[in-house]
Amino acid sequence: MNKQAIFSATRRCLRCLPLAALLLTGVTQAQSKFEEDFDDTEKPWQEIAVQLPAAPKQENLIPFYVSPTATYTFSIDTKSLSVGSDAVVRYTLMAKGSGGAENISYEGIRCKSKERKLYAFGRKDGSWSRSHRDKWEPITQHVSNPYHAILMTDFLCDGEAVAGSADDIARHLRMKPVADRYMPK
Repeated sequence: MNKQAIFSATRRCLRCLPLAALLLTGVTQAQSKFEEDFDDTEKPWQEIAVQLPAAPKQENLIPFYVSPTATYTFSIDTKSLSVGSDAVVRYTLMAKGSGGAENISYEGIRCKSKERKLYAFGRKDGSWSRSHRDKWEPITQHVSNPYHAILMTDFLCDGEAVAGSADDIARHLRMKPVADRYMPK
């Protein structure tokens, strides 16, 4: 090849360089956007703002069995049962002692982290008193009234996921499929 042909070929390549750079930039940006769309990094969990429900009514309470050693009977108010966009199941719980004392609380269970939170206590006049222990705590089975663990494992959660909609959970509570396995023979 002569010098003139080499010089001509080099000039043609140099003219194509900006076009090649532009095309490569587009490919790189498309690849970056593609990877953003499939970002596997988990976003930090954010709890939603909580609205306290109306006071529970007797006709909306569904009892559930806890254990033969439980010192209270427990019921969930189905009208307060909700599944938030933050994947927290919230409910009003009524715990009734053998002497007739009633404790009403509005609580939440987060299936993914196996934690519970106490939002408020119910008063006799139907109003609520916000809890001062407004933090997430681990759920443990080894307590005298393990109702949080029973609710989590048997009714509200399916592993680390919520066990369906609020209606699904209420239906499951009404069916009481697990009570027999805890009843003494």
